[in-house]
Amino acid sequence: MAVYDLEEQEKIDNIKAWWSQYGNRIAWSLLTVAVVFAAWRGWGWHQDRQAIEAGAVFHELQQALASNPQQARVIAGKLTEEYGGTAYAPLGALMAARASFESGDLKTARAQLRWVVEHGEAELRDIARLRLAGVMLDDKAYDEALAELAHVPVAPLVAAYAELKGDVLVAQEKPEEARTAYKAALTTLEQEAKEAESKKTDAKNEPPENAEETPRGPLVEVLRQKLDALGGEA
Repeated sequence: MAVYDLEEQEKIDNIKAWWSQYGNRIAWSLLTVAVVFAAWRGWGWHQDRQAIEAGAVFHELQQALASNPQQARVIAGKLTEEYGGTAYAPLGALMAARASFESGDLKTARAQLRWVVEHGEAELRDIARLRLAGVMLDDKAYDEALAELAHVPVAPLVAAYAELKGDVLVAQEKPEEARTAYKAALTTLEQEAKEAESKKTDAKNEPPENAEETPRGPLVEVLRQKLDALGGEA
């Protein structure tokens, strides 16, 4: 048996006393850290597994959309209910909503788009809101459509929101308000075109060809035609 002198024995007694007072607390703290770390690792594994499974369901949805719209609706529901936290869910819901709309099932299309508005990322939410307003227009739910379009979207969708607002106002037989909305959309598109041309000029350090002309894309021409139909000027 080991023999300790008085100084060593005193140190041992002090350690025993300290451990008696704080040992359990330290042990539980270490256990908590271990549990948290294990949970974090487990959650990461769970997310990876969810993404893999969601990808497989998304692939099934793509196939069903081309051949079996009824089955596609069921698969889309599974994607949002079981894998709603993955990136595949809002994309799948958008695709399914288009199929529902094209088949004339506006109620289902609205529900699918509403899910994306409530659960998708910012840009997808704005796309879904735009499409939802379009479905509402077809459903003659004009006030509901305008309420959706009152939302301020991400920059690339500002013109599209204004144009659809004009379409809704035309359907409501409000030509003056529709003209204002179309002009706002046209101004936005032309401003975007000028900014894009300016960036090209800065990059090349030379003036663009036909710099005096305002760039016109297909969307600009469509808006001008809508304004002409209202008897307004672009």
